[in-house]
Amino acid sequence: MHFWLACRVTLAAVLAAGTLTAPGTGAARELPAGRQGDFAAAAREFGVPESVLLGVAYLGSRWDAHAGRPSTAGGYGPMHLVDALPAAAFTIGDALGDARGDDSRPMPPRPAVVPGPLSAAAEPQNTTLPEAGRLIGVDPARLRDDPAANIRAGAALLASYRGATGGDPADWYDAVARFSGADDPAAARQFADEVFAVIREGMRRRTDDGYEVRLDPVPGLMPPRGPQTKSAAELDPPPAAPAPPVTDYDAEPPEPAAEPSPDGSGTFEPGELGAASGRSPAAECPASLACEWMPAAFKRFGKKGNQDYGNHDRLYRTRTIDYIVVHDTEGGYQGIPSMIRNPKYVSWHYTIRSRDGHVAQHVKTNDLAWHAGNWDVNTRSIGVEHEGYLAKGGAWYTEAMYRASAKLVRYLADKHGVPLNRAHILGHDNVPGTTPKTVAGMHEDPGPYWDWAHYFELMGRPFKGVKDGGSVLIRPSYDDNRPRFTGCVTTKAGKDCPPHGAATVWLHTAPSDTAALVADVGKHGGKASSYSVYDHAARASTGQRFAVADRQGDWTAIWYLGQKAWFRNPADRPAAVPAKGPLVTPLRAGTKVYGRAYPEKSAYTRAAAQPLTPLQYRIGPGQTYTVGDTITGSYYAAGAFSASRHVTTTGTIRYHQIQLGHRIAFVMAKDVRLVS
Repeated sequence: MHFWLACRVTLAAVLAAGTLTAPGTGAARELPAGRQGDFAAAAREFGVPESVLLGVAYLGSRWDAHAGRPSTAGGYGPMHLVDALPAAAFTIGDALGDARGDDSRPMPPRPAVVPGPLSAAAEPQNTTLPEAGRLIGVDPARLRDDPAANIRAGAALLASYRGATGGDPADWYDAVARFSGADDPAAARQFADEVFAVIREGMRRRTDDGYEVRLDPVPGLMPPRGPQTKSAAELDPPPAAPAPPVTDYDAEPPEPAAEPSPDGSGTFEPGELGAASGRSPAAECPASLACEWMPAAFKRFGKKGNQDYGNHDRLYRTRTIDYIVVHDTEGGYQGIPSMIRNPKYVSWHYTIRSRDGHVAQHVKTNDLAWHAGNWDVNTRSIGVEHEGYLAKGGAWYTEAMYRASAKLVRYLADKHGVPLNRAHILGHDNVPGTTPKTVAGMHEDPGPYWDWAHYFELMGRPFKGVKDGGSVLIRPSYDDNRPRFTGCVTTKAGKDCPPHGAATVWLHTAPSDTAALVADVGKHGGKASSYSVYDHAARASTGQRFAVADRQGDWTAIWYLGQKAWFRNPADRPAAVPAKGPLVTPLRAGTKVYGRAYPEKSAYTRAAAQPLTPLQYRIGPGQTYTVGDTITGSYYAAGAFSASRHVTTTGTIRYHQIQLGHRIAFVMAKDVRLVS
């Protein structure tokens, strides 16, 4: 046992009794109730500044215990102590299928398993839960579901990293960086910087034990200046992992050429400039994020005369970006390099790691990644993957990842002129199918457990209501809103998921909890919608704006997939707030809706014409739908390795983007009337 830990045995016994004698006073000080008291006791027991302990815990868990379930990084409890997730937790699904979504060049089936990722061996090597348990002499398994023990063990681990107790919060910077578990110094510094930012601004929230936890702000706290912070891997190197298998499509890329130094005096070795500055020179990221450039494969493959290429398209002209699409990986971060280097696989622009918020960029934002399953959306979007799982494996996303993602998306939105609203910041589950055949197979990530309200608050665009309006903005209280879901486990079909905060409301055919869920002809044909966590057919999500169709008591109806859809919306616990914005109403019965905003046939002069294929939904007079944007139809024909052979076709058809159901869709402006 560590000497500094042994010296605290007597103090621990006093704390267990619920009182603490303030040094030099002889007076007993009662600890605060709830988790605040657990943090205070652990901070004093192990000599960690309480603000530091609270800041580290907030970045991992927002001080919640999550009923003993792991995060998407395998972290448990308020201190986010990391253990290996079981191999059975890992699936691979988000990137499967035709992520390109271009009828003119359908992708062949992608490999069901990519060499290397999503196995037990690919899980985080820097586990902290076992060591933390040993430090306080507690079975590590207990740290998963005992919040007080988890906080004590986290404080002990943090103190062991510093090797000393007490001091100012700034003295703990290196220990905080090491607590991140990051393998690289830049990511470790980013985590510590974000913890210090939390401490500077202060935080207060009611945690899942029902009590409020408060971190008073420390406005002047700044990271210390000094030698470069070392990562956890440098301070405590893990054993070398076996090399991943190498195939004809998963080979290591060639070493990059040396880069010129900023002052012209010489060159940096490959990667040195990125490590020194905390970011890769090629990465497009805000200055506050340490971003890595992990390039996606861009390579021809196949026999000459029958060659394909992957896994994205490079452009020589500037493209217009209308959307940023939020995904989850359905797998662990350590599988990402293997997937992204495979030209036969798919691609996306960024991946964000859950444990510490580390960002890797794979495709330049001006180039086209194949991620959304809809070519029209791909040509006008940036795809951001988040390490995590919709329902299996880890059960919650870390604050570190939310904050890193919010910074990145806010930066990208400002850079490319993307409005910060839910009509333009889409989940993958909001992207429409391209044709009736593809609707049912479109993806459902990041799913109902992604906290959209918190995400937009971090971006400085909280969802606010207005005094009155003809539409509503869905906004249930995430923590209090715990709707029923099934399908989170595979051991028993139909078993309910554990209670969990969610950013979605169920939609019924009548104003009653016992009424059937609304039907989605595209998702299920003639079958009923289900309560599966993977079934978005009868759900509305936080931040989405819908036109009001009716009201009755505590219930509100919205126009949804051509029908009235009811959700519980009591005045004392509202699930939505009034909103304003443009609406459209169809001019005739059977008005068609589309999954792509393509031009008319006559507009194509240099590329093959693409059919204007409507989806299986129809809307009619008397219904209204919210408008998120109005655009002119266009089609970008790639299909060639060289960008000089790509062709853009722009037509004259004007489209309104509407919130049709859980997904967006497009209607021709000539088929509807725009109303305020």
